[in-house]
Amino acid sequence: MNLQSQIEAILFVASKPLTLKQLVTSTGAPLDDVKATISILIDTYNIPESGIFILETEETFQMTSNPEAASVVEKFVQKEMSSELTRAQLETLTVIAYRGPLTRPEIEQIRGVNCALILRNLMMRGLLEENTGVDDLVPSYVLSIDALRVLGIQNVTDLPEYETLHAHEYLDRALDAGIHDV
Repeated sequence: MNLQSQIEAILFVASKPLTLKQLVTSTGAPLDDVKATISILIDTYNIPESGIFILETEETFQMTSNPEAASVVEKFVQKEMSSELTRAQLETLTVIAYRGPLTRPEIEQIRGVNCALILRNLMMRGLLEENTGVDDLVPSYVLSIDALRVLGIQNVTDLPEYETLHAHEYLDRALDAGIHDV
């Protein structure tokens, strides 16, 4: 896979701005090559006809929706936020509640499906929080304070059968399988 595809994929899955250093570390490419590739991606995406933009602030980069699409995106988000949670969203929320903090790849390993849109939706609803360190490329997810409030609990350990489900052997096997697949 070429450097442009690598950086594009990393920006797509990252849910926060990334520094040049993070992109260099992730790709193993020289700084000048990463800078040149970011410029190509910005020239490719940051046009009126594109629904995607790459924002740059203080040498950090993030893939976002085109600012000109703000009204249509806002309508979509409002509609999504007013609807009930889907079964997939509830399953994802449950996995995170009982086993979190988990990264997106770990959640996908457990559920067996791509969870990017589900996680983004749950974040927009305020039910999840990112649990990140400064240099982490891939955030982990935990229930938000709002989610705990809605559930009427003070801590995830107050969930029914938390100890049993948190340490369930299926989850250990699913996560171990993901480690060995890498």
